[in-house]
Amino acid sequence: MRDLLKVFLFVCYLSSPAQIAIKYVNNINAQTAREHLEYLASDELEGREAGQKGQKLAGAYLMQNFIEYGFPPVNGGYFQKFNLRVVEPGKIKISINGDTLSYFQDFLHNSDFDDSNFSNAEVVFIGYGIGADSYNEYKELDLKDKVVMFIDGEPKSKKGKYIVNKKNSHSSWENRQKKIEKIKTHGAKAIIVVNERLSFLKSSYAHSFKSSKMALATDSFGMKLPVVFISPKTADRLLTKGGCKNGLFVTKKKISKKGKPLSCDLLLKIGFHSDLINHKITSENVLGFVEGTDKKEEVVVVTAHYDHIGVHDGEVFNGADDDGSGTTALLMMAKAFSKAKEDGNGPRRSILFMPVSAEEKGLLGSRYYSENPIFNLKNTVADLNIDMIGRVDQAHHEDSVPNPNYVYIIGSDFLSTELHNINENQNKKHTQLQLDYTYNSIDDPNHYYQRSDHYNFAKHGIPVIFYFNGVHEDYHQASDTVDKIDFKKIAHISKLVYYTVWELANNENRIVVDKK
Repeated sequence: MRDLLKVFLFVCYLSSPAQIAIKYVNNINAQTAREHLEYLASDELEGREAGQKGQKLAGAYLMQNFIEYGFPPVNGGYFQKFNLRVVEPGKIKISINGDTLSYFQDFLHNSDFDDSNFSNAEVVFIGYGIGADSYNEYKELDLKDKVVMFIDGEPKSKKGKYIVNKKNSHSSWENRQKKIEKIKTHGAKAIIVVNERLSFLKSSYAHSFKSSKMALATDSFGMKLPVVFISPKTADRLLTKGGCKNGLFVTKKKISKKGKPLSCDLLLKIGFHSDLINHKITSENVLGFVEGTDKKEEVVVVTAHYDHIGVHDGEVFNGADDDGSGTTALLMMAKAFSKAKEDGNGPRRSILFMPVSAEEKGLLGSRYYSENPIFNLKNTVADLNIDMIGRVDQAHHEDSVPNPNYVYIIGSDFLSTELHNINENQNKKHTQLQLDYTYNSIDDPNHYYQRSDHYNFAKHGIPVIFYFNGVHEDYHQASDTVDKIDFKKIAHISKLVYYTVWELANNENRIVVDKK
C-alpha cells in the first residue's frame, strides 16, 4: 500500500503544472534560435524597416510559423494592420530671393509639421524671440503671414554683447517651444531658428536627420507651422543681404544699446516648398494566439519588435540583436506552448504572442495595439517584452572575457510585487541567471523603461517585465550581424521568460496589481 502511495505521488509530481512545463522547454534551444535568426537578420530582409519589403517578408515568416504551430486566425487573420504617416525630411526646399537652401547642408528641421507651400513671404528678424517678460516690446510686432527668424538661447547683457546663461545653455526645449507658441499666436507663416549647435547636430546625428520619421496616421503634428534651424553664419549672411543695419547680429552676438535683442524687417522674399508626407504606408503586428481553457478570457501578452532600421547608404542594418534576438525567443516559446496545447496541456489563460512593428519609429505598433486592443486591456494580465538578448554588454565583461549568464530585468516590480516574485522564483528553480536590476528605475538616465514596447502596456496599468541585455558597440550599426550572436544565451533567457509565462498563464489567481 505504501509503495502504491509513492507511485501515486510520483505520478502527481510529474503531472504538476511545473513539471509539465519542463516537458516542452527543449523546444527552446540554440540550434532553433540560429535557424530563425539567420533568416530574420539576413540581407534578404533588408533591415526590416517598418512598411518596407523586408518587414513584410519578416511578417510573412512569422505568420507562417504561427500557422505551422496550429494557431488559429484572430478576427479572420494573423495581422493587426495599422496606417503610418511617413516624413521624408529631405523633400523640402527653401528659396530666398531666388537662391535655394538645401536640407541638411544649409538647414535642419524636426520633421513634425505638415507639408507647406508658399512663395514671396516677408521675413522679420526678432533677436532672441518673444515670450519672456523682457521681450514685451515685441508684442505689437506685425508677424502675420511672415516668416519669423529668432536666435535660440537666452542672453545676458554685458557691454553690448550677450553671455549665454550657463543654467540654460543653448535654451531648453521647453523655452524654445514657448517662443514658438507665442510667435504662432501672432499669425506667422513659418519660423527659422538660429542655433549655434547646428554643426554639432549635423555631425553627431546625421543618420537621424536624414532618416524617415514615422507616426501613426491618426497622430497630430507637433508643430502647426514649419520650423527650421540654420547656423549663425547662414543667419548673418541673410541678415546682411536683407538690409539689417550693421549686420553680424548673431556671430558677433550684438544686442541693442539698451541691452535688448535687436529686430528688423528684412528685404527678403522667402518660399517654402515641401513634399514630405506619405500617408500610404502600412505596417503589421503579427498575432499568434493560444486560447486558454477555464480562464481563457484573461490574456498574457508576449512581445518583441521584429522591425529594424532598414538600409542606409547601401548598407543593410540587419538588426540581429535588435531585435532579431527577441523575435527569435518569442517564436521558440510560441512553439513550446503549441506543443503543450497539442498534447492537451494548454494554458488555463490565453496567451498572445505578438511580434510588433515600428518600434524603431517610436513604439508605434505596440501603441496602436494598446489604443486598439484586440483583447480587452482589463483582461490583460501582463506583458513580457524581449528586446536585445543575444549579446553581452561591456558591464558584464571581466578582464575582456564576456560573462553571458545575466539579463537586465526592468519594470517587474513597478506595478505588481507578485509578478516580480514569480520571475525571481522561476529563475531560482530553472535558469539561475544573474538578474541585474541596474536599470530598473523610472528615473534611470538611459530611460530604458520608456524605450521598448512594454511601456505602452504599463501606461495602461498592465504589469510588465522588460528582458534586456544592454547596448553594445554594434547597437544601431550595420555591424549588428548574426555572426556576433550568442545563441545559447538567447535560449537560456528565453527559458526564463517561458517559465514565467507558464506560471502567469496557469496560476489559480491572476496576479495582483498592488502599485500605482
